[in-house]
Amino acid sequence: MNNNDSYVQSALEWFYSKDWTPLPFQIETWDHCLAGRSGLLNAPTGTGKTYAVFVGAVLSCLRRQKDAHEGLSQLRIVWVTPVRALSRDIAIACRAFCESFGLNWMVAVRTGDTDNAERMHQRRYPPQVLITTPESLHLIMAKGYEKYLKDVEFVVADEWHELMGSKRAVLLELALSRIKSISTPQIWGISATLGNMEESMDVLLGTDHHRKDAVMVKAVIEKKVSVVSIIPSEVEKYPWAGNLGIGLADSLIPLLEKSSSTLVFTNTRSQAEIWYQKLLEIKPELAGLIALHHGSISRELRDWVEDALHSGRLKCVVCTSSLDLGVDFRPVETIVQVGSPKGIARFLQRAGRSGHQPGAESVIYFLPTNALQLLESAALKKGIEHGDVEERVPYIRSFDVLVQYLVTLATSDGFFPESIFSEVKSTFSFSSLSDDEWSWVLQFITTGGPSLHAYNEFKKVEIMPDGCYRVTSRAIAMKHRLSIGAIVSDTMLQVKFQRGGYLGSIEEAFISKLSIGDSFWFAGRPLELIRVKEMIVQVKVSPSKNGKFSTWMGGRMPLSAMLSEHLRMVVSESATIADSPELNAIKPILETQRQLSAVPRNDEFLIESISTRDGYHIYMYPFEGRFVHEGLAAIIAFRLSRIKSISFSIAVNDYGFELLSDQPIPIEQAIDANLFTLDNLLFDLQGSINHNEMARRRFRDIAGIAGLVFKGFPGRNIKDKHLQSSSQLFFDVFRDYECDNLLYKQAFQEIMEFQIEEVRLRSALRRIESQSLKLQYPVRPTPFCFPILADRLRERFSTEKVDEMIKKMILSK
Repeated sequence: MNNNDSYVQSALEWFYSKDWTPLPFQIETWDHCLAGRSGLLNAPTGTGKTYAVFVGAVLSCLRRQKDAHEGLSQLRIVWVTPVRALSRDIAIACRAFCESFGLNWMVAVRTGDTDNAERMHQRRYPPQVLITTPESLHLIMAKGYEKYLKDVEFVVADEWHELMGSKRAVLLELALSRIKSISTPQIWGISATLGNMEESMDVLLGTDHHRKDAVMVKAVIEKKVSVVSIIPSEVEKYPWAGNLGIGLADSLIPLLEKSSSTLVFTNTRSQAEIWYQKLLEIKPELAGLIALHHGSISRELRDWVEDALHSGRLKCVVCTSSLDLGVDFRPVETIVQVGSPKGIARFLQRAGRSGHQPGAESVIYFLPTNALQLLESAALKKGIEHGDVEERVPYIRSFDVLVQYLVTLATSDGFFPESIFSEVKSTFSFSSLSDDEWSWVLQFITTGGPSLHAYNEFKKVEIMPDGCYRVTSRAIAMKHRLSIGAIVSDTMLQVKFQRGGYLGSIEEAFISKLSIGDSFWFAGRPLELIRVKEMIVQVKVSPSKNGKFSTWMGGRMPLSAMLSEHLRMVVSESATIADSPELNAIKPILETQRQLSAVPRNDEFLIESISTRDGYHIYMYPFEGRFVHEGLAAIIAFRLSRIKSISFSIAVNDYGFELLSDQPIPIEQAIDANLFTLDNLLFDLQGSINHNEMARRRFRDIAGIAGLVFKGFPGRNIKDKHLQSSSQLFFDVFRDYECDNLLYKQAFQEIMEFQIEEVRLRSALRRIESQSLKLQYPVRPTPFCFPILADRLRERFSTEKVDEMIKKMILSK
């Protein structure tokens, strides 16, 4: 038996000692790792992906090291995870294997939660295994990294589907391009739910030899997922957002009582806070057995919740995507999804938190927040049955990330442009980078470019006599290290008790709306605002139970293209599907919709023209998601205004959109004039939206990543409105004096690709052009348009007033 066989045999024996049977894909992954190959592992959640790659990485390192059992003196395995909470689970799993395998290896974690003393210890005494995030990996590279990383033999991108489609993936691509040049490691990605696996492997491995020799390992495992919809006893014929949701909270109590532990997933942190309080209000006996978990809560509180969940001390955790991922949550028996998950992949990921072991069935309960979401539940079932998951569109040519990366290298050991250029070109994101663009980036970091060359603060990098590019200013280096990363958000303030501990962080935009003495809910507690001082929100426990719930930006996700497709199919077939409990439940809604208007088939496109005392309404139902509808509504309004001088207000949701005017709308004339044509789409799009204003807002994030604006030192953050005005000033300067600035042009490109979703918008128009237009004239609002109407009212009035208005409208039907 050769060494490779003996290593594999030892791994098998370790598995058997745990009463586990290694699965074929795990053994296949070990073999590829031992053969020196890189690759991507695709396997369902809860089937043992972590041990497949980690054991393979360890065996690969052992093969190269004769004295490995005595311990290695340098870093060998870098494990990159997308979320800090996941790092603890991975570390526990890795340590368990190393200890049981007889390896004296140190497994360390370095994330934003790691204190400075631990970071210094890790640099002085490198662990053999380092679990980190893309941002922390770049922080390592910002300070004498070559010696530290020169012996790395394995880099793993865990939960790669979470990084794909974000600038954090670009950060990792660039870091890998450097690591591959100094240590030639094997690179592996781990992914559960991703539609474009081949492309995702290209993004991870780049265009060099790693991709040519790469393999894709797919686990042939049928993971059974059961979706159970929580159906209300009575369904209103006129649904609107929020008229179910909390009203169904009572139905969760039996689920909690019969389960040893339950995760209740919400899409936003605000929802999590609300549901946590509601469940405690319904059943106070849950106090001490229920907890709250989201990304704005302090690390200590999150750690406590995760530990209590592992040990089985908690019956329920109300959470967000902060608990989407994990290595081993076996105590979790039941999963509940509150409201639309917006995508099949996200739904599957959350479902996989239950039955989190090979062969176990995952069961997830779907709780709709309005009755029409039962259509989505039926669509989710169809998507899962067909094995469909969404693709993630990768970011390419993100020059803000490239600028940041080059300054990172210059802050550390410096770099020579000739060698770094070839490395950058080897990445998927920058494979099309031209010589002229490279020259522009180098000029930008050394002089500030044509528009900023007169200001010394933008001359960050100096060219040394030997041609090396370096940052020589300690102040510039310090500011840059504090700004590393590609996650952008509103300015965050720390929430602390006046006498006591740290609770977490909250956005400045929410706190700015409160007055001293106001009450609000945060981290599951009623708090009273005492003062805001030096970016710290001082609070005390409030006796009031009527405070505002904390809100965060970014909670409005659109439906994915894949889920939209299945939703249209379910709507089309709703009259003929007899065995769906969801469709049977909302039959009264669909019947009312048919009586007043129509339920469109897949080859039809429904348009409703309605006149009310508010004005003249046009409703259209592409079922394509919020972002696409915003673009479509703007284009249709623009084209209608060219036929007749008319102005509109626009409201959208994931199912359709409304155009409202105080004048009759010439919809029939517009249809005759080919209203949905693809001709001149770009011209009409640019004429219909405030392109400049959208790009200006997008540029704020780009400016922050590229280092044009600095958010401030810890505890002395610059106010959000000041950052906004600074980035707008740069935008205006580039627009007026340097319109070929790559960062300026990038803002417009990102608007088209990721906000307006131009590709998906074109596809929607192409489909509508091929469909039969079904123009209806209902005598009153229909069930399909009612949620859009209600959302528009909510933007004008308080929630309480809107709910009363809506109930009166329903009673008048």
